[in-house]
Amino acid sequence: MPQEIIEVPITGKILSVNVKPGDKVKEGDTLCILESMKMENPILAPVDGTISQVGVNADQVVSPGETIATIDY
Repeated sequence: MPQEIIEVPITGKILSVNVKPGDKVKEGDTLCILESMKMENPILAPVDGTISQVGVNADQVVSPGETIATIDY
């Protein structure tokens, strides 16, 4: 089964995580909110599928390249 790995685009802090493993998502759904430079950036699902892994928690400070979530599609 192909997977889409969503990575952190910019250094920041995860404000909220909106999905958990097993959740079905549609393209454009918000996976989490990433705060960077006082701006809230929604991280969106790039594909329809099922969340197989979540790699971040609320209040976690993250760097580019870290895995936010993995979607099986």
